[in-house]
Amino acid sequence: MTVTVTNPPVTTTDPATGTYAIDPAHSRVGFSARHALITKVRGSFTDFAGTGVFDPAHPEAIQLALTIQAASIDTGNADRDAHLRSNDFLDLETHPTLAFTSTAVTSAGQGLYQVTGDLTIKGITHSVTIPFAYQGAATDPFGNHRIGFEGSTVINRKDYGVSWNAPLDAGGVLVGEQISLEFDVSAIKQ
Repeated sequence: MTVTVTNPPVTTTDPATGTYAIDPAHSRVGFSARHALITKVRGSFTDFAGTGVFDPAHPEAIQLALTIQAASIDTGNADRDAHLRSNDFLDLETHPTLAFTSTAVTSAGQGLYQVTGDLTIKGITHSVTIPFAYQGAATDPFGNHRIGFEGSTVINRKDYGVSWNAPLDAGGVLVGEQISLEFDVSAIKQ
């Protein structure tokens, strides 16, 4: 009698593959804008939540959904923050959240991804592509498996109905149209 031994197919799954929740205590959603044509004002949102699916072997399966509470905008200046929450800028009374939902992800090389998705600000949605760099995976001292990403992109705030401005005596305007969005993300495997 002959016995044939067949090995089951080998499947290798990257240990980082899985479903994740963004850890807001160790993540940052930030922005910067040109002010008075001479400097940048930087800020961040302190209240946000997001989930995602990460699969480095199958970038097309990667997903991201992020919701940001507009009221949590923080530039370190209470008067400016109140103005940014007003109808002149984010209009949080009518539009309390900003959101990003991925629609496609492609690999851009070792650990680099182009994440395309729908960005919604003040109820207006446009497709944007954000380059993200995978920063790696680690297990923290509490047993949480984490992954990290950094990404940034530039948008024109007028595309989202955020058009308030004031002229400067020397020419130009007080607030630049181009806004840099910055994402430093630590996510915990669920």
